[in-house]
Amino acid sequence: MKPDLTAPRASVSLATKAALAWTHSARFLTTASRLDQLPGGELPEIAFVGRSNAGKSTAINTLAQQKRLAFASRTPGRTQHINLFELGPKDAANALFADLPGYGYAAVERAAKLRWQAVMADYLALRRSLHGVVLMIDSRLGFTDLDRRLLQLLAPRLANGEVRLLAVLTKADKLNKREAQAALAAAQAVLGEVSTDQADIGVTLFSALSRSGLGDMAEAVHGWTTPAPAPATEAAP
Repeated sequence: MKPDLTAPRASVSLATKAALAWTHSARFLTTASRLDQLPGGELPEIAFVGRSNAGKSTAINTLAQQKRLAFASRTPGRTQHINLFELGPKDAANALFADLPGYGYAAVERAAKLRWQAVMADYLALRRSLHGVVLMIDSRLGFTDLDRRLLQLLAPRLANGEVRLLAVLTKADKLNKREAQAALAAAQAVLGEVSTDQADIGVTLFSALSRSGLGDMAEAVHGWTTPAPAPATEAAP
């Protein structure tokens, strides 16, 4: 498993600036209630998932530096569709964000829960264009049983390097330093259960209020969709 992305930074790096400029380009594309309503194509998709009260929509809006890109309701569980957002130049999008419905909120009707569990499971297990998953975890609660089930669903695709994962421990501003380190250690232990040599798995603390961890999250998702530069080669004598 890769190390966590929580080391403090003295200044914003060029890589962070480029990543934040890219995430700022996010704009609404379409919404779908079934997988067959999603567009085809080969653009890499990054899915944002998490419990209904984990702060997922707020994190997406903070990442995109837009107030209302993702709908953040005061009533958890309101989002009942997969919402897609394009990123990159307007005439040549190069990636998509997929905002998936939050899970685990008790007030949502049981029939709707079951339907969305099936839709999300199929999306995460079968969607060919899925390149990465950002899993939002309330840092005060840690991984719940539902979060662990989601990890197990993703495990086969993580194991072969087909899909990448970043666990984002939200609401970190509510923790003191000792609690934050304990939350990280606990998360790393859980993620270690699905880690393999090929798995690209990371974890970071995040606060929408203080914006700590924002650069780390932006760099991670940007890196998933941006090919690494080819190594320089020396000219033949």
